[in-house]
Amino acid sequence: MSVSDPVADMLTKIRNAAMAKFEKVDIPTSKLKLEIVKILKNEGYIKNFKKVTREPLTVIRVFLKYDDEANPIIHGLKKISTPGRRVYAGYKKMPRVFNGYGTLIVSTSEGVTTGRKALERKVGGELICTVW
Repeated sequence: MSVSDPVADMLTKIRNAAMAKFEKVDIPTSKLKLEIVKILKNEGYIKNFKKVTREPLTVIRVFLKYDDEANPIIHGLKKISTPGRRVYAGYKKMPRVFNGYGTLIVSTSEGVTTGRKALERKVGGELICTVW
């Protein structure tokens, strides 16, 4: 069964695993998904990740992060662009997530990055998702 929006599927798997308080979740790999997971790691939303080869495919194993009371660090993940409706923004109109407390993930001409870094580099691009 093919998935029409693999990034939205990845975000849903992470969201559901966090709500169910799983330690880890496996996601089929792609370059875009790997870049998004790297940003989640750098911004402190997940503990770690690694690529695991399970024949016949390779998956990204994401280790989820929880606070002292076992509440997930990721409170929400929301996909912005969809296959039927792409959303773009220039650097001057880059939206903020929860007044700067969340993270916007953007696909720019210089690669996948956060909204904050895209604003610093003065590049716009496709808005992929928000994390808070």
